Amino acid sequence: MNNKNADQYKKMTETPILPLLIKLSIPTVISMLVTNIYNLADTRFVGELGTSASGAVGIVFGYMAIIQAMGFMFGQGSGSIISRYLGAKNTKDATRTASTGFFAALFSGAVIGLFSFIYLDRLVRLLGSTETIVPYAKTYISYIIIAAPFMTASFVLNNILRYEGKAALGMVGLLTGAILNIAGDPIFMFACKMGIAGAGLSTALSQIISFFVLLSMFLRGKTAVSLSLAMVCLKPAFVLEIVATGMPSLLRQGLNSFATVLLNQRAGLYGDEAIAAMSIVSRIGFFVFSVALGVGQGFQPISGFNFGAKKYRRVRDAFRITFIIAEVFMAVTALVVFLNAHWIVGEFRNDPLVIEIGTRALRLHISALIFLPLCMLTEMLFQSTGHKFGASLLSSLRSGLFFIPALIILAEIRGLKGIEEAQPLAYLLGFIPSIIMMLWFFGRMPKENDN
Repeated sequence: MNNKNADQYKKMTETPILPLLIKLSIPTVISMLVTNIYNLADTRFVGELGTSASGAVGIVFGYMAIIQAMGFMFGQGSGSIISRYLGAKNTKDATRTASTGFFAALFSGAVIGLFSFIYLDRLVRLLGSTETIVPYAKTYISYIIIAAPFMTASFVLNNILRYEGKAALGMVGLLTGAILNIAGDPIFMFACKMGIAGAGLSTALSQIISFFVLLSMFLRGKTAVSLSLAMVCLKPAFVLEIVATGMPSLLRQGLNSFATVLLNQRAGLYGDEAIAAMSIVSRIGFFVFSVALGVGQGFQPISGFNFGAKKYRRVRDAFRITFIIAEVFMAVTALVVFLNAHWIVGEFRNDPLVIEIGTRALRLHISALIFLPLCMLTEMLFQSTGHKFGASLLSSLRSGLFFIPALIILAEIRGLKGIEEAQPLAYLLGFIPSIIMMLWFFGRMPKENDN
């Protein structure tokens, strides 16, 4: 192990947990906030084009979740394995894993993009577009499709940096793309009079630039692992290990995408206003949760590194401290949003019906978010320590297996109100198995460091 990697190992396994968590979380929290500010700004700018255009954002959001699913599968899968290899001081296999995950994601993104263009008309309708939303959705999504390979590969690069404990480098790439996107929206949409095409172009350009910024970190030798086509390993068992480890992320994002499509289809029965309102609520909810998620992402490399180094007490301490920070922040933020829900929704679309639907949905959604930190952290604990089945099960339950039946049943029984209530109910139901599996995991893990 060279001096650079030895110093990183010492930092990850000996630095007191709270300072280390803060150091690793600040870049990921900033990245999450800025990325979600972009999402909110995009929703806000497009909302000025009308309710149907605003609904198109929700439609395309479901497609972007598909791209994210593939990127996160290879990114979280390879990143988790890499952190444990580095914790065990095995840099060679860590590099082989990084190279395989990166090029697999790049290829997968290209395949997704190709088939998306071939079946574009069918795609936008499958995603839940109404006839009035279709023209906006087709225009917007065309640019996202072009950027698909860069987006999937970017998720891998960012996750590798995070799992190495170098989240600050990933933050640079994400911030660059997000800031360019926020600035590009008004320029392309209004100054250049491109309308919703400008929003799509801004997103595509920012994602491509972000990809190259992230890639430069590896090309300039700022990472413990490197990327090389020669190091790609196509042995089925090797690739399957990456895929299996990343399967929770694929299930989570894939089910999220399917759930978003189903939500759009059910909401579409009540008009473009319902689709627009639920899209706005989803974006706001994810923004509020982004800080807790960023703190959780700071926890993952600590968990993976120290589990690989058999420093089990540090894994326990990191989980406990991360949960307290995430839960306190979530509770305070949820209260603020709940009290100002009517005004917040109105800022994104000044349509009385959108505001009426969105206000109730947002208050329900935000109230249930207080159950989410424990669910998220338990899933991250299982994934970062290589417990693939447990992570996949929790991911499936939280992301779709509770929400999808709840949405179908409540929509039939309570109509639009049931659609608004489905996601909060799913969060509450997911909380119970998360507690059980968290207690089971820590009950089986050795109490002290295994030397």
